[in-house]
Amino acid sequence: MKAIQLIQITPEQLQNEILKGVQSQLEDLKTHFIPKQPNEYLSRAEVSKMLGVDLSTLYNWNKKKILSPLGIAGRVYYLRSEIEASLKPLNV
Repeated sequence: MKAIQLIQITPEQLQNEILKGVQSQLEDLKTHFIPKQPNEYLSRAEVSKMLGVDLSTLYNWNKKKILSPLGIAGRVYYLRSEIEASLKPLNV
């Protein structure tokens, strides 16, 4: 740790130096900070409407492990991010 000697420095100069240090840390944080987006859960009906497929197609994709459904109390949900990640570009 560096030793700092406060000789012939005014309180205003000390305050300015502290502010410069805090501002540089804030700028560094701003460049590296990525806010976390909350997970969005979709029902089977919402996913089938979004993809334009039948519920039976979703069921088949679940069995083939194409989609990863989540469930609670007999209800089935999908993460929007996983649905979007499962879409692959076509080489046409």
